Amino acid sequence: MFEEYDVIVVGAGHAGCEAAAAAAKMGSKTLLCTMNMQTIAQMSCNPAMGGVAKGQIVREIDALGGMSGIISDKSMIQFRMLNLSKGPAMWSPRTQNDRMLFAEEWRYALEKTPNLDFWQEMVSELLVKDGRVIGVKTSLGIEIKSKSVVLTNGTFLNGVIHIGEKKFGGGRTGEKAATGITEQLVTLGFEAGRMKTGTPPRVDGRSLNYEAMEEQKGDEKPSKFSYSDETKPLEKQRSCYITYTNKDVHQTLETGFDRSPMFNGRIQGLGPRYCPSIEDKINRFSERDRHQIFVEPEGWNTVEIYVNGFSTSLPEDVQIKALRQIPGFEKAKMFRPGYAIEYDFFPPTQLKATLETHLIENLFFAGQINGTTGYEEAACQGLMAGINAHNKAHEKEEFTLRRSDAYIGVLIDDLINKGTQEPYRMFTSRAEFRILLRQDNADLRLTELGHKIGLASDERLDKVLDKKNESKQLFEALKKEKLTPEEANRTLNEISTAGIREKISLFNLLKRPELGVPELRQIDGKVDEFFSSYSEAAIEQAEIEIKYESYIDKERKLVEKIDSYENYRIPESLDYQAIPALSAEAKEKLKKHKPQTIGQASRISGVNPADISIVMVYLGK
Repeated sequence: MFEEYDVIVVGAGHAGCEAAAAAAKMGSKTLLCTMNMQTIAQMSCNPAMGGVAKGQIVREIDALGGMSGIISDKSMIQFRMLNLSKGPAMWSPRTQNDRMLFAEEWRYALEKTPNLDFWQEMVSELLVKDGRVIGVKTSLGIEIKSKSVVLTNGTFLNGVIHIGEKKFGGGRTGEKAATGITEQLVTLGFEAGRMKTGTPPRVDGRSLNYEAMEEQKGDEKPSKFSYSDETKPLEKQRSCYITYTNKDVHQTLETGFDRSPMFNGRIQGLGPRYCPSIEDKINRFSERDRHQIFVEPEGWNTVEIYVNGFSTSLPEDVQIKALRQIPGFEKAKMFRPGYAIEYDFFPPTQLKATLETHLIENLFFAGQINGTTGYEEAACQGLMAGINAHNKAHEKEEFTLRRSDAYIGVLIDDLINKGTQEPYRMFTSRAEFRILLRQDNADLRLTELGHKIGLASDERLDKVLDKKNESKQLFEALKKEKLTPEEANRTLNEISTAGIREKISLFNLLKRPELGVPELRQIDGKVDEFFSSYSEAAIEQAEIEIKYESYIDKERKLVEKIDSYENYRIPESLDYQAIPALSAEAKEKLKKHKPQTIGQASRISGVNPADISIVMVYLGK
């Protein structure tokens, strides 16, 4: 019935879609297996992409040639650049999206992708021979052969949904759980665990009083995620709204705590620390009188509203009573209650940097199966797993990113070396080189790499090289373009910055924290004319490089120093037990994690600098 595939991807969420698209675009004959073709790329939780650190990840996916940025742009209803009051390392793009349009655009993009087939059915078993995966078996008993397999099962592996005292199997509301795979992987020697996540109730927007809330509009000049010309910024946007809980809301919620699955022990899995349920917030932050609620529309042509900040698994009668005590929600009608979901995951320390498993060759894991939370975290793992599954199937070199290359590199390095005891979410604070890993330069960092492996197009590469060359030209031209005190001082005094006593370059003026390109363009007509010959992208790039020059140079030097450790390879066959001076804990951890480089080994919890020195001496480094 089926010929042999190069890559089979199991699951069609954010990770699965990126994995299947990448493998197929790179030339692999690919099969995407999903239990329901109607829920491909479903936004199971909030209808938004990006945000702090997550926006950087979407830009990186796009720069490499992935699809999440383009799909987000095509389905966005609002765009905001977060953290503009802070430095550019913290600027983070975020889109509010049309949930149905997002899924529709993803399916349309996948169906247009050559080499990609679909199969709607549950995969219940992996076909494994001599320590290598050779395909999958479906619930109907159909065996489909493949050179590599990517598992992106999300919250579906033995998923259990909790609402108050009620619980039932499911991977998402209205959809059944996936069974069989966890049990098989455990028998093959994999370690498994349980995690939980939750979602808030959805309400009827027609029943809300927006006059009682604070309107949150999109950016006046909206941008977009993708660096390609395939998408355009929005011309019109939908507003979100902000309101707050209060003491009455908290007291009502507390009446249901005795029936809460989170508090009475029915939920065993650990939930996300940085996206807690409303009952968890009240319990952990009892000193706070209120918590922020974001009222987010689910699309252009629907009245459905996502109540961001009100994730809960309390009984539905408590949920609606508490909701109606929130300003603007007095007459709220609920479409469906919030719920918690418990699911299986596999500690990611069982993976290589390529996301291939240590135990079974050619088997890759991506997304929430690795203990992460968030669409963006899942999508970037899917992209990397899809690339490497293709490379493995065609006996090509593995593709990995370092911590100094991308947030994607930070995420994967954290997962495989440190593991996670709770759903892992990306933050800018996790990246030690975040001044280098900005959202504005993801294309300069990664598109050449994406083009080299056959994912980013020639047009993408040409555009990036043009931007790089133009930015360099502007950087040097700013050093030569100078202003006299007569030309500059009047405007400088008007904007409350010190005047100049001699000729000064625009380069040196831009180093002043209070001066940006918009202010410089006010100084003199010739300055405005000078900048008008350059693109906005080149101007932004040059300004950031100038203002943060010393910090950027410092980080680059640190990267060079640390890279020496990343280049020291550790043989996969190294027997740590044979190194007598190593501590017992280091032997245990290094044997378990199987680091590929000295750099990775140095980041494993329980392995200290002395242990690293001993390993390096043993290897003759």
